[in-house]
Amino acid sequence: SGLTPELFYEIIEAGANCITMGDHIYARRQLEAVLRSDSRIVRPANYPPDAPGRDFTILHAANEEPVAVISLLGRVFMRPVDCYLQAADRVLDRLSSLVKVILVDFHAEATSDKQTLARYLDGRVSAVLGTHTHVATADEQILPGGTAFQCDVGMTGPHESIIGRKIDCVVHTTKTFEPTPFEVATEDVRLNGTIVEVDPVTGKSLGIWRLCLFENDLREAALSQIAKGVILPTA
Repeated sequence: SGLTPELFYEIIEAGANCITMGDHIYARRQLEAVLRSDSRIVRPANYPPDAPGRDFTILHAANEEPVAVISLLGRVFMRPVDCYLQAADRVLDRLSSLVKVILVDFHAEATSDKQTLARYLDGRVSAVLGTHTHVATADEQILPGGTAFQCDVGMTGPHESIIGRKIDCVVHTTKTFEPTPFEVATEDVRLNGTIVEVDPVTGKSLGIWRLCLFENDLREAALSQIAKGVILPTA
């Protein structure tokens, strides 16, 4: 679990504009320097103020429109943290005059937590997108105030697995209670995600679509880009 500096830069070089972190943010101590120095990574805003990292960041989209990214952590079945509603209020008080397009990553277990935050922020942010459970939900919608919402955008990783781990290991431990290392699975790699269309003038969402790309789709897309000279092949 956790993210290393090497993996952070590898993901950024692959095309990510920003990385949000969840409950494993401090699993790798060597990431602390990146958290303190790089604006392309954010920690949960309801962590203590002195926790390493920033509670939001502002990036620029391809059309140069500023986009704010906020990360929050849920409270149900999670390690105790501050109220995510109050934390959101604090961050939005600082952002309201700076940017219209605001994306919130809510890293939480419970759908009730996620719906609570989405309803609370409806009309105040462009999107509330849930993460953490590894399983994409089919509830993508635009709420009455114009905020796009989905309980969980799913996992990028091996889907012939139990939320990314080898099936046999998890089944064995569940059945026998014998501690077994949960090895990372490798088969049926997919990219899950969500596309949100936002009006840059109002900050309201116009559309939301689930995305699922299979490994072969990704390989063919990469080969096409290599053939066009857009990206270079790796060893």
